Amino acid sequence: MQESLQSFTDSHKTLLEDKMREYVNQLEAPSIIKESMLYSLEAGGKRIRPLLLFATLAAFNQDTKIGLNTAAALEMVHTYSLIHDDLPSMDDDDLRRGKPTNHKVFGEAYAVLAGDALLTYSFQLIAETSAEDATADAKLAIIKEFSKAAGAEGMVGGQVADIDGEEKQLSLPELEYIHVHKTGKLLAFGVIAGAILSGADEEKIHLLTEFAMHLGLAFQIRDDILDLEGSVEMIGKPVGSDEVNHKSTYPSLLTMDGAKKALVEHTTLAKAKLAETGLNTFFLEEITDMLAVRNH
Repeated sequence: MQESLQSFTDSHKTLLEDKMREYVNQLEAPSIIKESMLYSLEAGGKRIRPLLLFATLAAFNQDTKIGLNTAAALEMVHTYSLIHDDLPSMDDDDLRRGKPTNHKVFGEAYAVLAGDALLTYSFQLIAETSAEDATADAKLAIIKEFSKAAGAEGMVGGQVADIDGEEKQLSLPELEYIHVHKTGKLLAFGVIAGAILSGADEEKIHLLTEFAMHLGLAFQIRDDILDLEGSVEMIGKPVGSDEVNHKSTYPSLLTMDGAKKALVEHTTLAKAKLAETGLNTFFLEEITDMLAVRNH
């Protein structure tokens, strides 16, 4: 009998969160920086990126625990990006997931350093994956993909384009560039890493990457819709902030109806790519559907 997505999510979130707490606590570092790192790591969140990694391993019928170090590393980099995004020099946000942002609690200097610590520790964790769980070649390939997804060719580059696009009316290709790089590449990394750990061939990795890029765009379109239609209680941060900050969004470029149609289109394309893999993609399909209708 097929396990439900809720059961799969709950068990893997618990496993991941316990491990991340253990990994940070074992660091020989000043207690204040560990507190700051854990404050943001334990602030909750959907854990979508590591969940995609575990779901990809499940699609290849692998033991999902072999991806634990990489999943923790991925969530640490995502968390570092949120800490830095919230800083006064960036988005200047006071709330994240319904709690005061890191710099509001620990001050800007420790918030910056907590983000730096999470980023650098993530690569150490991948390198320390046991030989039983990943070959040296697999770890090297994962680190290479991770660097590209998180750095100037990925998330950092997308953030730069996002800052450059403030107070400007962007075209749809310009907006898609921002979201593919700022959000999509790191989201896709979870899927790619799961495929690499499973020993997938290039064709499977290509199809899964295409799936993940459509999923990333659907994820961002849903975010933009929620910024206008959501509630602060559900999404954990002020609604309407994109409008106030004069940011180009999918609803502002396509109208709300157009954005909702684009969401359906990218969700459909993502699932079509999964079907082409011939894998047991039940959890990946369920995650795709869940992200398309989420309210936070």
